[in-house]
Amino acid sequence: MKFMLKFSFNILILFLSFGTFAQDKKKDTIVPKTQRYGLRVGVDLSKLARTVYDKNYKGLEFVGDYRLTKKMYLAAEIGNETKTTDDNTLNFTTKGTYFKVGFDSNNYENWLDMENMIHIGLRYGVSSFSQELNNYKIYNTDTYFPVAQPVAVGTKYNGLSAQWVEVVAGMKVELFNNLYAGFSGRLNYLVSNKKPENFDNLYIPGFNRTYDGKFGVGWNYTISYFIPLYKSSGKK
Repeated sequence: MKFMLKFSFNILILFLSFGTFAQDKKKDTIVPKTQRYGLRVGVDLSKLARTVYDKNYKGLEFVGDYRLTKKMYLAAEIGNETKTTDDNTLNFTTKGTYFKVGFDSNNYENWLDMENMIHIGLRYGVSSFSQELNNYKIYNTDTYFPVAQPVAVGTKYNGLSAQWVEVVAGMKVELFNNLYAGFSGRLNYLVSNKKPENFDNLYIPGFNRTYDGKFGVGWNYTISYFIPLYKSSGKK
């Protein structure tokens, strides 16, 4: 009886020792989840598409972001636009470049190795451009029905500029390995606006239509590629 108890006790100790060893080994083999950090660069597809189908528009915008922390990204856009606006009374051409810089905060909790984004952020935009008044119409009120007479002008206003703040909301989804598609909408507010004499900046590159006020809206559809630079370990 004593022999059996001693044997059983030794077997129990052996299993406990084996279990402890296996558990320690399992702990040693657990790899902490790592977050990738790097640079993502791309282009705005909506401006490229509009250049093809709209004869009054030419534009190109490059986009990029750099991951600073788990949720924060430094973001920037740079581009140029040439836009001819033709309405009932005016025909004018706007041409210029712009640059925006700010940040995005990712509010999407990814699973495993996913790196998708649902983000909000801010941008500060600066634009340098020119306006060319192609023609405008003066209404003759001497008759019962006012008649608009076209007037060729060709006056060009150089050295114009504008600055604004953008509130950004959007998303980025990984289509393939390191390749992302994105969309964002923007609400803009003009901070400064250098206007020509006897004319108004009705369209500003990077800002879009001003609608005779300080507010504007914008958007982009992007395709971008992520260049991983390093990894950082997070929580287990």
